Amino acid sequence: MDINKTKKGTASVWAGELGTFYEGATTPPIVNSVTYGYHDLDEWHEVALGKKEGYIYSRNTNPTVEVFEEKVRILEHAEASIAFSTGMAAISNTLFALLAPGERVVSIKDTYGGTSRIFLEFLPNINVNVTLVETGNHEEMEKEIAKGCKLVYLETPTNPTLKVLDLKRLVKVAKKVNAIVVVDNTFATPINQNPILLGADIVVHSATKFLCGHSDAMGGVACGNKELIKKIYQYREINGASLHPMSAYMIARGMKTLELRVQRQNESAMTIAKFLKLHPKVEDVFYPGLPTHKGHEFAKEQMSGFGGMVSFSLKGSYDNVKKFLPQLKLVHLAASLGSVSSLAGPPRTTSHVELTEAQRAELGIPESLIRYSVGIENVEDLINDLRQALESLK
Repeated sequence: MDINKTKKGTASVWAGELGTFYEGATTPPIVNSVTYGYHDLDEWHEVALGKKEGYIYSRNTNPTVEVFEEKVRILEHAEASIAFSTGMAAISNTLFALLAPGERVVSIKDTYGGTSRIFLEFLPNINVNVTLVETGNHEEMEKEIAKGCKLVYLETPTNPTLKVLDLKRLVKVAKKVNAIVVVDNTFATPINQNPILLGADIVVHSATKFLCGHSDAMGGVACGNKELIKKIYQYREINGASLHPMSAYMIARGMKTLELRVQRQNESAMTIAKFLKLHPKVEDVFYPGLPTHKGHEFAKEQMSGFGGMVSFSLKGSYDNVKKFLPQLKLVHLAASLGSVSSLAGPPRTTSHVELTEAQRAELGIPESLIRYSVGIENVEDLINDLRQALESLK
């Protein structure tokens, strides 16, 4: 059977695992060996040069890590993939591997906080020209891309306000100037969205989030065009931000239930968003599945599900956030997202802790905003929990 032609739920389970493992094991083994021995020096040399399949050193390639990489490659319809120790390692290695001093990158203003810092501080430090456009202003984005750039970096839906970009439209103008298009697909997951099928060159994920799904392993991944992934691999080989085999095993294991989890989270998030939208103590709700969401039409066009993330702002000041969140009983007040258990917190302590209040306001992130990562709990229980916490507010 061609695993490339199977449905996503099947690929999540079987991709990277169709071969025979040691002693007939049905679960991929955790290969903790740092190095791999050879009796034949000529064979060793062939493998080292990449002319023959095999393993030399686990900083470069590892059998367990390759299982995870293959799952993501298949799910994202990519030619190649490469894993990293964290999601930010995947993002930073991709940007630094593909950009050089004097080149230009165009992106949006409200990317994830860590990504924003790369654009605002680290890339300018090596004389990479960075242009950040108001998120959702597609006309301005097209103008900036048309001026010429080496790379276009997109995130959709965005973290934490869940803005949605028209990928086909932006990819089209990027291709006219031969720009590389990189898309952070962490929030959508490959179950809900496949940017490569929409024309993107590279897709990145914080695998710590939905791919792992259990908040117990960190990792990242980049996948896409074979030649571009090769460049990123060569950078990571020296940079050293490799994924540990144990983490790769845990993320790959989590991915076996990816479709089931995401489908449940899609359904629950929609139900919760509708509940919050009607509550008198909620100022606004940010969820691509709501017809009132500014990017709803784009989301309908390019997503098969609207995701498990809901953001909402409370009426009143940040003081109400401080009163509301501790009242929740079925949510971990913690950073991260995409877990089987629900997680919540304000951007000032999660996604955009690196930025000042003024900087967050400039990005359209109110201090009264709460980012809510919907788990796989019963949605009625989650709504009852939200209701009692809201009722505690005056």
